[in-house]
Amino acid sequence: MRFLVDLMLSPELAFWLILQGHDAVHAIDRGLSRDSDAALLAYARKEHRIVITVATLDLNYSKILTLTQAEGPGLILFRGGNYSEQEVIKYLKQVLETMASAELSNSIVIIDKGGIRRRRLPPESNP
Repeated sequence: MRFLVDLMLSPELAFWLILQGHDAVHAIDRGLSRDSDAALLAYARKEHRIVITVATLDLNYSKILTLTQAEGPGLILFRGGNYSEQEVIKYLKQVLETMASAELSNSIVIIDKGGIRRRRLPPESNP
């Protein structure tokens, strides 16, 4: 699988994914550190990469995907608190072991300390 690790996560996560046999890049290594969320999603879509990020106060990536009714890129979103690097790897390992590449490419996977949920893309917008 191909991944784009967002700035909110360590470049070490991209390295860990590479060691697991995936094609992974960190946003900073691609010169995307000053780009908007929409630009990062466009890059990921063009490169067929699944974005891995952490939700802070807002959910920009999810909003953009909903408003544009995009069918991709896939998104793995850590929410609901601070995560250590070990926790990120633990949850990501669970996702990679239980979901097929095709599912991840057209989904928003939401990880929080209470579990893992998956929503298909394009997401339904609220009326």
